[in-house]
Amino acid sequence: MENRDPVTHHSDHYQGHRSKQLDQRKYADGADVCIVGAGAAGGVLAYELAQAGLKVVVIEAGPFWNPQTDFASDELTMRNLGWQETRLVDGKNPLRLGHNNSGRGVGGGTVHFTGVFLRFHESDFMTKTVDGVGEDWPIRYQDLAPYYDKIDREIAVSGPDHFPWGAFRGPYPYPVREPISANSQLFREACAKLGMDSVVAPLAILSGPFDGRPPCINRGFCNQGCMPNAKYSGLIHHIPKAIQEGAEVLSDCMVTEILTDGSRVTGVVFSHDGKTYRQTARVIILAGFVVETPRLLLHSATPHFPDGLANSSGWVGKAIMPHSSQDVYGILPDEVRLYKGTPVLALTQHFYETDRERGFARGYTLNAHGSRPVSMAGGIAAERLDGRFLWGKSLRETMLDYNHYARVTLVGEVLPNPQNCVTLSGEKDEYGMPVPKVTFSYGENDQKMIAHAIKQMNRLIEAMGGKPQHVVDDTAHLMGGCRMGNDPNTSVVNEFGQSHDIPNLFIAGASTFVTSSGSNPTNTVMALAARTADKLIEAMRQQEL
Repeated sequence: MENRDPVTHHSDHYQGHRSKQLDQRKYADGADVCIVGAGAAGGVLAYELAQAGLKVVVIEAGPFWNPQTDFASDELTMRNLGWQETRLVDGKNPLRLGHNNSGRGVGGGTVHFTGVFLRFHESDFMTKTVDGVGEDWPIRYQDLAPYYDKIDREIAVSGPDHFPWGAFRGPYPYPVREPISANSQLFREACAKLGMDSVVAPLAILSGPFDGRPPCINRGFCNQGCMPNAKYSGLIHHIPKAIQEGAEVLSDCMVTEILTDGSRVTGVVFSHDGKTYRQTARVIILAGFVVETPRLLLHSATPHFPDGLANSSGWVGKAIMPHSSQDVYGILPDEVRLYKGTPVLALTQHFYETDRERGFARGYTLNAHGSRPVSMAGGIAAERLDGRFLWGKSLRETMLDYNHYARVTLVGEVLPNPQNCVTLSGEKDEYGMPVPKVTFSYGENDQKMIAHAIKQMNRLIEAMGGKPQHVVDDTAHLMGGCRMGNDPNTSVVNEFGQSHDIPNLFIAGASTFVTSSGSNPTNTVMALAARTADKLIEAMRQQEL
C-alpha cells in the first residue's frame, strides 16, 4: 500500500494529485456542513449538499484509495480496506469485526462490499405492528420509495425485469449481469426443484457502460476492491462528483472529538500524522460506522451533556444488530469453481416474511455466494468439528477439493435488543480515545431463525446434487446504535437523522436503523442519506439551522 502524505482534496481526486496541505484547506475558517465519514451515507450527502451550493467538508479516517494502484487480486493484502484498529468484543456471540463489515478509507464499506443492492420490504418498517416484535420505524416504505428510485437510477443498478418479493417488483435501470456463475446457476436450479422462487441478484455493478465506467468483466474480487470500477463505490462515484461541486475531502484524518458551545455543536477535532486540527461548521453530520459513531458521541461528553452527546434517552450505542450470516459449504461431484464471477449472482427471499408455523418471527434472504480460497479456508478452519478445529492436514485435504464446493449464505434478520451495545472500555488507542467494546448475543428468535435457515441451505446443497460438509458461523453488516424515532425518550434521532437533543447535529448511515431486516443494508443507507440531504438543504435555505 502507498504511504499517504497529509492531503486535502478539492477538484482533484484519487488520481494522485496532492496539491494542498491541511493548514491550507479550503474551508479552514468554517463550513456549512462537516461530514464525518466518507462511506455510503457520507458520499451521497457530500454530493447532494455540495450540488446545492453548500460549503461541505468531509473528514475520513482512512486513505483516498486509487483503484489502479492500491487494489489487487489478493485476499490477504486487501484486508487493509477494512477497519483494522482494535475493538474489544464481548457477549455470548462475540462479533468478528474489521474487513467483515466496516471500511476504512474514502468509499468506506462500499469499496469492498459484494454489491448486492436490495430494498427493504414494507413490513421491515413496521415489525411491531405487523409481527409484534422489534420496533416500528418513524417512516414507512412509501417515504423512502422515491429515494430508492433515485439511487437506483443514479448508480445504474442492474437487476431482473421482475423481482417477486416486496413492494418494488422492477424493472431495474440496467439488465441483469450474464452469464451467472456455476454456483449461482446450480442454486437457481435447486430453488426451482424445491419450489422456491429465485432471481439473478440486483447489483450495484454495471452490466453495461455507464458514466465513463466499463461493465463488469467477472474478475471476481469485489470484496478486495474493484480495479476496473465496474462496481459502485462512493470512492469512484459520489465523492469525485462532490469534489467537482466544490466539496473538500480530508483523508487520513481521524475525528477524535465533537465540539460544542453548550446546546449546539460547533465543529470537530481531528488528528493527522500526530498533529491536531479543528474544523468548524454550522451543521455536523456523523456518517461513520455503527461502532465509531456511538464511540465519538459518548467520548465527546461535556458538563452540559454528561452522558455523551445526543444521549439524553440513554440509547446511544444500544440495540446494535448484525445480520446472522451463516454459510453452508457442500461438496459436489462436478467442479463448481467458487472463485468464478461476481460473488453473489443469485438469491431467494422465499423465507423473508413471517410464517408463525416456522416457530419464529421475521425472515431472511439466501444468497448463492462465491468464495475465494483464503476466505473459504479461514471460514471452515474456525468451524468446530467434534470439538476440534479443522486445521493442519485435515484442512489441507479439504481445500484440495476447493473446486468442487458450492456455498449458500444467510442474511438473517436479528431483532433489536438494548443489551447488544457499543460502550467505552478503559483502554485507550493511539489518539487517546477509549477503545470501544462491542457486546452481542443472539436472542431466542434469532437462534430459531438460524437453525431453520441452515436446514434450508442444506436442502439446497442436496438439491444441487451435493453433500453439506461445513457450516460456518458468521455475521455480516452491522446496524443500530443511534436509532431513529418520534419519541426522544426511546430514540436518538428523528426520521431525518436529526438529533433530538442538538438541532444542528445529524447522524446518517446504518446506525440510525430501528430494525435490521433480512436484506443487505447499503441501498437503504443511501436512500436515507438522500432523504436527509433534501431535508437539510431546505432547512438551511430557510435558515432554520
